[in-house]
Amino acid sequence: MRTIPSSELIINGDGSIFHLHLKPEQLADIVILVGDPGRVAMIAEYFDDVECEVSNREFKTVTGRYKGRRMTVLSTGIGIGNIDICVTELDALANIDFATRQVKEEFRQLTLVRLGTSGAIQRDIEFGDVIFSRTSLGFDGLLSYYEGRDDVCDLALESAFVEHTNWYSKLPAPYFVNAHAELFEHFKDVTKEGITIAAPGFYAPQGRWVRLRPHDVTLNEKIESFNFEGRRITNFEMEGSALAGLASLMGHRAATMCTIIAQRVAKDACTDYKPFVRRMIEIALDKLAVI
Repeated sequence: MRTIPSSELIINGDGSIFHLHLKPEQLADIVILVGDPGRVAMIAEYFDDVECEVSNREFKTVTGRYKGRRMTVLSTGIGIGNIDICVTELDALANIDFATRQVKEEFRQLTLVRLGTSGAIQRDIEFGDVIFSRTSLGFDGLLSYYEGRDDVCDLALESAFVEHTNWYSKLPAPYFVNAHAELFEHFKDVTKEGITIAAPGFYAPQGRWVRLRPHDVTLNEKIESFNFEGRRITNFEMEGSALAGLASLMGHRAATMCTIIAQRVAKDACTDYKPFVRRMIEIALDKLAVI
């Protein structure tokens, strides 16, 4: 059995994992992921009790109980790279014996649900709508660094998208990964289904033009018109593809839900979006309490 070197899995002197500063016993099986550290406190307000609070850099964690169900809420910060850190370290907390640095014989499956904000790329999607990313589309290229990438991706959907958009060959290859089917079924009565793009940036990677012109100024129009077997791309965010892909490779259940705060087609945005976020949080907590 492979022993993981200390350079590959860094464990702090207090027995916590390097970036998250969490110890294995502090992690619940249900993990809610948010970008903003401030949103951790918003969610923890709903907990019946709080078991622990840990903070390091942008990674803030609270573990407690909601309606009797043990849950962890963790802020990841912004971007794909942080998801790579968070999902890998959460899996290590669950499935690596820190004393021997070896994979445990008994696998522990986590349920990882990201709650984010997003911009709609279809005209009929409105502010406050909650989109469940049944499929995540990665513009980031992260998953291609891992063995088994094609095993968890929808290659037919990928091929059709590349052809439809005339994808620029110097960009990372896009990839499509489905959310866990059980989570989709569990949340489909309280959300709208979508295909969600996870972009590696907020501006040009999402088609925004401030001072630097995007390479393809028509890409968002191509995305909006893409249709595959009656399915369409619905919204932009910045983390979901890595979450879906890594969780699929590792055997965890994962999904992303986002509330809409920008209408990219109408070129409008809502800055007073906290009530929408709070509503999404309440929906998610109630559903996760009975999963």
